[in-house]
Parts: sequence; structure tokens; C-alpha cells
Amino acid sequence: MGIIIFFYSNEHEPIYVHAKKGEFESKAEFIISNGEITEIIIRENKGFKPLKGKDLKNFKDFLSIYADKIVKKWVDYFVYRIDIDFERITKKVK
Repeated sequence: MGIIIFFYSNEHEPIYVHAKKGEFESKAEFIISNGEITEIIIRENKGFKPLKGKDLKNFKDFLSIYADKIVKKWVDYFVYRIDIDFERITKKVK
């Protein structure tokens, strides 16, 4: 897809992740209730043009598959202070 999914090392709650492709960037905020992801909200990232069209759809499709894994990595890094590894995903999501 050519989209880079990441979070910065100084993030804060709520849990969210950035998605960047070229000059476009959006972020996804994870709403969690009773340990379960109940909603994912796509937001614009101040100072950047938001993802749109096919790239936005690909980001949403990616989140529908990998949301739990993203939240786990976020919690491991920011709560438990466990180093996490970069992961390259090369298969199509849908």
C-alpha cells in the first residue's frame, strides 16, 4: 500500500497511531472499553493533508485487521516499557 503506520516515542493517551503516505497523514484513535476496542476514529493530523480516497480506505482496511496488534504494541511500549520491533507487512489487506 505504501503507507507507513507508526507512533512517536513520546505519545500520550488516548491510544492512537499515525498513517503517512507522501505528504498525506492521518491518525486513528482507538476507543477502548472494558479491554475491548469499541471504536476507531480517523482524524486529521494538524499541519498535514489527510489521507483520502484509496489510501484512506486502505488505512481503514488495515486497521480492521491489525487494530488489536497495534494497541498491544502501543501498550507494550508506553505502559510496560518493552522495546518493540519494526514490522514490514507486504501482503494486501483485502
